[in-house]
Amino acid sequence: MKKTSLMAAVLAVLASSAWAQNTPVGTWHSIDDKTKEIKSEIVIADNGGVLSGKVAKLLRKEAKQDAVCDLCTDDRKGKPVLGLEIIRGAQKVDGKDVWEGGKILDPENGKAYTLRLTPIEDGKKLEVRGSVFGIGRTQTWVRVGS
Repeated sequence: MKKTSLMAAVLAVLASSAWAQNTPVGTWHSIDDKTKEIKSEIVIADNGGVLSGKVAKLLRKEAKQDAVCDLCTDDRKGKPVLGLEIIRGAQKVDGKDVWEGGKILDPENGKAYTLRLTPIEDGKKLEVRGSVFGIGRTQTWVRVGS
């Protein structure tokens, strides 16, 4: 009886830890579409059910650590890219492992796109879709430490 209870407890812990990873919350490496090089480290946080994400590190060899978002057109204009909030307002879709309704900013062109975040591969990767009028692109980010 004790063995069965212990096994059930271990399985419950393992299942809950796997479930906990199936979220965009955490630290991610964004990957360059063309070179497949790691571009930056993004930290996504949950603030009362609403996600936000900031650039924590610029990792490209040629990255200017003091770069600012000159092309931004909102309150982020002229702000340093390092520490810049690039994800705003995404919320979990009821009954799905998908977060939508927010925006993602591309600091390289200053444009904000409608956002969709979908954890894949048990939360080890994140599909990040940015679009305008349904036209856009999807990047796959990799969880740091997975």
